[in-house]
Amino acid sequence: MIHETAIIDKNAKIPSSTSIGPYVVIGPEVELGNNVIVHSHVSIMGKTKIGDGNIFFPFSSIGNDPQDLKFKGEKSSLVIGDNNKIREYVTMNPGTLSGGGITKVGSNCLFMIGSHIAHDCNVGNNVIIANNVPLGGHAEIGDGVVIGGNSAVQQFTRIGKFAMIGGMTGVLNDVIPYGLSIGNRNHLQGLNLIGLRRAKTENKIILELTEAYKDIFRSKNLSENLKNLPQKYEKNVLVQDVIEFINKDKKRSIAQPLNLNESNR
Repeated sequence: MIHETAIIDKNAKIPSSTSIGPYVVIGPEVELGNNVIVHSHVSIMGKTKIGDGNIFFPFSSIGNDPQDLKFKGEKSSLVIGDNNKIREYVTMNPGTLSGGGITKVGSNCLFMIGSHIAHDCNVGNNVIIANNVPLGGHAEIGDGVVIGGNSAVQQFTRIGKFAMIGGMTGVLNDVIPYGLSIGNRNHLQGLNLIGLRRAKTENKIILELTEAYKDIFRSKNLSENLKNLPQKYEKNVLVQDVIEFINKDKKRSIAQPLNLNESNR
């Protein structure tokens, strides 16, 4: 069903199962999946491909030009997966040449009011981004990440899978998988134990990760700490995820604990 006031370019690909509300504007290179719901006053532009079952709430702006002074109108794209909820005033921008020309958003995510996905970001599946959270350009957000309200993620920052960011956190330093990070300029507060338990992770594996966390962050010299990490962690998939994340980009600063005696939550 398409409302009579919607303005949809004749070249846009719109399945019959799509519901489009009043005063929606959809550009010529937009491709919508099946069973997409677009509520009133939504703008979807650019080379934007949207999967099945997504819901766009009023005044969200999807696929409009990147907020990058280097952008000169070159072709770039935005790809969104399936079954996401994109709430009011959410903005998502396509990529730029310097970032490979594509912004990617996974499936089964919730983007709350006023959140922003900048150019060249890569957002995983089952991510929750709360109200008024901007992601700077080129940010990488792993599966299952939760970012609390009024936080801000600096460009090029990586947040590992199943990490949790507390509300009103300035994320300048990369956050390890399963980490819990807070602060005006973020540090580690421990591990996202609640998230791991909700994911039904075996308790023995969680306990080993908790021990490894202390060894990995024994000192500020992470390379030396990883080099001396006991072999008993080699079969723990969570620990290996953390090690791989740290080693993947050694130029990036990693959020570290202020005090290793801080309690894990």
